[in-house]
Amino acid sequence: MQDPEIESLPNTDSDSPWKELIEAFFPEFIRFFLPVADLEIDWERGYEFLDKELQQITADAEVGRRYADKLVKAWTTAGQETWLLVHVEVQGAPESDFAERMFVYRYRIRDRFRRPIASVAILADENPNWRPQSFEESLWGSRDLSEFVSIKLLDYLHQIEELLRQDNPFAIAVVAHLRAIETRKDRVLRKQWKLELLKLLYERGMDRDRIIGLFKFIDWLLSLPEGLELEFKSELSAYEQE
Repeated sequence: MQDPEIESLPNTDSDSPWKELIEAFFPEFIRFFLPVADLEIDWERGYEFLDKELQQITADAEVGRRYADKLVKAWTTAGQETWLLVHVEVQGAPESDFAERMFVYRYRIRDRFRRPIASVAILADENPNWRPQSFEESLWGSRDLSEFVSIKLLDYLHQIEELLRQDNPFAIAVVAHLRAIETRKDRVLRKQWKLELLKLLYERGMDRDRIIGLFKFIDWLLSLPEGLELEFKSELSAYEQE
């Protein structure tokens, strides 16, 4: 019989921690999920999050819920200003208008700001068959086709050992996300994974800010009931003292 304390827990919310992690580790996000862009972005010129601009174009776009959307301005090594639209989709069930939403956001940005845009969707849902990649609409020989980069986190399930050996914080983030799904009904196992992932951060010798950023993400995804959370904190404290 399942523990009633576990049954009463709310579903894990995966929106805000993804958004915060992208803001904290944007270059690492690109290197992990879109390495082709990493080779062309001039990181020395920096980058800028365009939250106000994104709010302007999505405020009246009634095409479903928005999740961890980020709009980022960067420059290529050739000196061209380029914009990157990042969308993390965490909805548990397929959404019929998702590809349309990506299309709407893209053409609104293009129409208002006249900038080249790369659109990336991180699909963090649990349906292995839901893989939107484009939106197409046609009538009488006229056609609109909008394609975007679509990355399915479930595809990393068989790469967990490899991910755990990587230094990129998003490798750890993907593992934490997959373990959150795996341990939804087994919070004792979740506590063990939560502790192991945080130990890994210490063992990698990451600086304090990076550990705090990843800790918040892992803590949010791998939520625990009160009793197990107290056990986790006690075990983590003992490890830190060692």
